[in-house]
Amino acid sequence: MSNVKKQAEENNQLPLSGEQLNAAIKWDAQGLVPAVVQDAASKEVLMMAYMNQESLKLTVESGETWFWSRSRNELWHKGATSGHIQKVKALKYDCDGDTLLVLVDQAGPACHTGAYSCFFNNVPIQGQTAGTDSSASKDRFAILASLEALIAKRDAERPVGSYTTYLFEQGIDKILKKVGEETSEVIIAAKNRDNDEIRYEASDLIFHLLVLLREAKLPLDELMLELDRRHHSKK
Repeated sequence: MSNVKKQAEENNQLPLSGEQLNAAIKWDAQGLVPAVVQDAASKEVLMMAYMNQESLKLTVESGETWFWSRSRNELWHKGATSGHIQKVKALKYDCDGDTLLVLVDQAGPACHTGAYSCFFNNVPIQGQTAGTDSSASKDRFAILASLEALIAKRDAERPVGSYTTYLFEQGIDKILKKVGEETSEVIIAAKNRDNDEIRYEASDLIFHLLVLLREAKLPLDELMLELDRRHHSKK
């Protein structure tokens, strides 16, 4: 069973037949529909491509993304040559049925340029400082989302000289070792009653925990949901 069908069952939804799904989608004059691809863990938008009925069918059946290449006029299995396969975690269509949203586990970069996401060209917006999001600035935990996205980018692109690249290339044992070391440092700082030291060491611990979550392909959102569930269960 593919992840797409499994997701439907977990949401207590009956999986649509191929005919029902095709009928729910508003195909354009060329028989295509845009598909926005999003990292299921970091929530970063990775790319936009097009699907036709055959590529959508292959995506649902295989659990990996297939698209229709308008330039080559042929089916396109994402990652077939590069190895940068996209494992589908969920597939949705919008209220009008004219756009698909595909949540994936991305292996390596999504962009043909070698970038984690195809959306790396920033457009200056009047009244905003470059690289900032006015809505995120109102959220005191926005840095966690930004850091999660950056770690996902490092995981995909593996830039030389990056400490995060080093951790991913060393693998799970190295990451766990660092989590253990930073946990010990937080304990020592707390025993020393040194808040400056606690702040520094706890920041290191949070960073390495986020690296661990990325390695496990576990979104930070799921931790937030677990905390929320526990909070409400005690009321």
